[in-house]
This record gives sequence, structure tokens and C-alpha cells, in this order.
Amino acid sequence: MQANIPTRGSVVAAVLFLTSTLAIAANADELARPEGDIILTVSGNIAHTNGDGIAEFDMEMLEEIGATSFDTATIWTDGVQTFTGVEMRTLLDYLGAEGSTVRATAINDYAVDIPNEEIEEGAELVAYARNGEPMSVRDKGPLWVVYPFDSSPALQTEVKYSRSIWQLDRIEVLD
Repeated sequence: MQANIPTRGSVVAAVLFLTSTLAIAANADELARPEGDIILTVSGNIAHTNGDGIAEFDMEMLEEIGATSFDTATIWTDGVQTFTGVEMRTLLDYLGAEGSTVRATAINDYAVDIPNEEIEEGAELVAYARNGEPMSVRDKGPLWVVYPFDSSPALQTEVKYSRSIWQLDRIEVLD
């Protein structure tokens, strides 16, 4: 019977493997850093970050989370528009967000609170494109929280309209 005695090379390889595995596990909660202009900063009770307790996103990073589109009319636009972006629920899940309220804040510091329990798949969209084009600040962009208003009368309320914040640049997940 032959004994399997580890060689020095196999021990070094095993140590290097374990060290790299631990380093990857330690950084599993870290997101990539944005390479382009930062258009959204998420803070608060989130598990995945790329800064000091925050997650910053450029346009490419948001697009990589997963694009969703829907057609709807709004009280601020003429006719039916096509909005494309990442669902708020998908974004929050991606960040490992846990809290009772999501505070969405615009460039001009206008803020709305959305109860986390009311954020649903297929509802709130953090839109970054309208009719296939990026939205400028002048045109309610670069980000706009939009609901598929035409899909249900339950979405056509003053509460939902007030939560449709445009020029969004910050989200805070509150306990």
C-alpha cells in the first residue's frame, strides 16, 4: 500500500487555493466600481456595496442588472411611452437590501418614501430610457421611477403618482 504524502508543491498549491478562495469569499459582498459617470447611489441597509457603505452605479452597471420595458401613459407626458430600466424590486434584491422603507431622492433633494412591502415585481421601474433614448436631466432623467400606470387602475392614484420621482440620483434603504 502506497501512502499519499503531500509534496511541498502540493501543500503550497493548496495554501494558495485556500487563500484565494477566502479572499473571494471576503469580497463576495462587494460590487464592481463604476467606470462611467455615477448616476445612482444607494445607501442604508444594503449587503452589497462598492464604497464605504454605499453602492454606486453608472449606466452600464444598471443595464447589466437586467432590463425591463413597458408601455404606459403618464400624467406628465403626451401619449403612451416606452420606459426601459431595472425593476426597483430587482435592484433591491441585487443589493441585498433589508428595511421597511425606501427613500428615493432627486437631484433637487425632493424625496419620497416607498414602503418596502409595497415594492413589487413588475411595478416600479427605475427607468433610464424613454422610447429607446436615454433621458437627460431636462427630460426627467437620467433616472425616473415609473409605474406601469395603464396596467391597473390601482396604480393610477395620487400616492403612486407622488412616488414617480424623476431626476432620481439617490436611494436610501431605511430600517
